[in-house]
Amino acid sequence: MSEAVTFIGLGVMGYPMAGHLAAAGCRVRVFNRSGNRASQWAGEHDGQAAATIAEAVAEADFIMTCVGADPDLRQIYLGEDGIIANARPGAVLVDHTTASATVAEELALEARKHSMSFIDAPVSGGQQGAENGKLTVMCGGDPEAFAAAEPLINHYARSVKLMGPVGAGQRTKMVNQIAIAGLLQGLSEAIHFAERSGLDVAAVLEVISKGAAQSWQMENRGDTMIAGEYNHGFAVNWMRKDLDICLDEARKSGASIPVAALVDQFYSDVQAMGGGRWDTSSLLERLRKLRGN
Repeated sequence: MSEAVTFIGLGVMGYPMAGHLAAAGCRVRVFNRSGNRASQWAGEHDGQAAATIAEAVAEADFIMTCVGADPDLRQIYLGEDGIIANARPGAVLVDHTTASATVAEELALEARKHSMSFIDAPVSGGQQGAENGKLTVMCGGDPEAFAAAEPLINHYARSVKLMGPVGAGQRTKMVNQIAIAGLLQGLSEAIHFAERSGLDVAAVLEVISKGAAQSWQMENRGDTMIAGEYNHGFAVNWMRKDLDICLDEARKSGASIPVAALVDQFYSDVQAMGGGRWDTSSLLERLRKLRGN
């Protein structure tokens, strides 16, 4: 018999992720704070939409969540109406939200009190990765619980890895976001420099992408950045949320991340330009506006 899976949070990521589980033959029940979204998903995927969290999780073997931030997680996991109070003992809870390691550790502790397992499992790959089932998933948790959940996660991932105990997944995602912030600022400055120098920017990127400067961002965002198109992925508003988590964790650990802190300020400038919903490659537009290009 296929596993009974509940998926909570049907945003641009969760909606297709839950769809991959249904396509793989899992018995999927969904819940979303906007009920119409859950009903739409159930109609498209021959699944079930629950009216409450308690109804959604009562019979689930695995409960996947993908919401906005720490406060959202506390709201759906804790309290009399939350996941932990209403799921059955032995359930495996897998959270795909990008959040703080602190909240992951907090929820894991509460889950253990109720004989449940918790895995923090933030993802990278954006909406396109979710839709194509090619996300990278970095996990923190108990190896036994991870081994049980991994086959399900593989339905929407191309790479899944246990990074350590609870919290390690979120800290690995922070590393990912720190690296991306620096890469995008560097790529934005490179394109801006090429533009101001009168070069054929597309030709420049074609050449340097064959050498040491090559990156995923260059290969997948270079052309759209040149065109000034910024509707191709993860939004600036969400990146600022993530970088805030990174900066807070860095203060706790004593890590020095000055480039990430500077790029966070640059994203604040993009927000002030009205670009909060632009994708993260819009750092280039900030440079263009500053120089009137």
